[in-house]
Amino acid sequence: MTDSDPWNPPAGSWASSAARRRNMQAIRSRDTKPEQLIRRLVHAQGLRYRVAAKPLPDLRRTADMVFRSAKVAVFIDGCYWHGCPEHYIAPKTNPGYWSDKVARNMARDRDTNQRLAESGWLVLRFWEHEESDTCALKIAATVRARRSGRDRDN
Repeated sequence: MTDSDPWNPPAGSWASSAARRRNMQAIRSRDTKPEQLIRRLVHAQGLRYRVAAKPLPDLRRTADMVFRSAKVAVFIDGCYWHGCPEHYIAPKTNPGYWSDKVARNMARDRDTNQRLAESGWLVLRFWEHEESDTCALKIAATVRARRSGRDRDN
C-alpha cells in the first residue's frame, strides 16, 4: 500500500476512518449547488461579481460572491458547517471535535462580519436552505441600492 491509498490514511490523520476521510475530502468548499443557483439568478439580473474572492486583500477569507464597487460580500453558509439554528444537529461520532469545529466556524464568521463592516463593507449571509429566488432578489436590490448611494436602510 502507498501513502495515498484511501484505505490507509496517513499517520496522524484527524479522520477517524478511511471512509470518514473520503467523505470529508468530497465536501465542496465552493461551487455548491445553492451557490451556483443563486449566482445564476443574480447573473440573470445583469449583475456581475467575483466568485470565491477575498473582499479585503489582508483578510485570509473568501466570500462566495464579491461586488467590489458596491462593497457587498455574500456568503451562502452550509447548515451543518456554520451551525444553522434550524438544522444543525450535533454529530454522534466524535462530537467534541465536530462541535468545536462548528463553534470555531461560527466565531470566524462573526469576526469576518466585523472586519468587513469596519472596512465599509456590507455582509449578506444566507443559509443553504433559504429560497434561492428570495436570496437573489435581496442581493440584487442591495447591490443596486449601494451603487446608487441609497444603502441607509440596509
